[in-house]
Amino acid sequence: MSKKDNGTTLILAYLNEKNRPYSSQDVFCNLQKQHGLGKTAVVKAMELLALEGKIKEKAYGKQKIYFADQSQFKDVNDADLKAMDSQISQLSAEMHSLNQSCRQLDSELKELSSSLTTEEVMSEIKALKAECSGYRARVEKIKSATNHVTPEEKEKVYKEQNAYVKEWKKRKRLASDMMNAILEGYPKSKKQFLDEVGVETDEDCKVVVPST
Repeated sequence: MSKKDNGTTLILAYLNEKNRPYSSQDVFCNLQKQHGLGKTAVVKAMELLALEGKIKEKAYGKQKIYFADQSQFKDVNDADLKAMDSQISQLSAEMHSLNQSCRQLDSELKELSSSLTTEEVMSEIKALKAECSGYRARVEKIKSATNHVTPEEKEKVYKEQNAYVKEWKKRKRLASDMMNAILEGYPKSKKQFLDEVGVETDEDCKVVVPST
């Protein structure tokens, strides 16, 4: 495009190709990015083309609309229009089908992109096999050990634990009853009393009595 041309040839070709009405703003927005046309240049070029009769101009208030000169196009009869409508319907159906295929392929691509590669899967399998092998060795080691606890020894430990817990709860209850009795005539708070006598509670030590 020469400087002397000022975009008129490009704009004329564009309007003839699209064959639909445009404002100068529309043409500027559609061609500026690709061809670098300025807004003022587009307005002047379209006004010049209209003045020369190469395109048509219609004014709607302050807005001007430009479109291709329809006399350059051959007349279309009803049969041709119906054939075009049929072709448009067919192409629209094909486009709809292609869009669906594209969406499906895009979904499959995203799924495949998020999946592990063959090399990653093989590496994962190798790591899992090594982990399983370690667990098997550990199990065999436990099975072969001679210092297992017998059911009788286990039952004895549970009984002793229950006995100790019951005694713990009993002594805790007795100590609590004694302190409550003292606190009835004690002029200070329970915390001050415990500090003075040097008593630490289970709660102070963050100890919880096990359930039996």
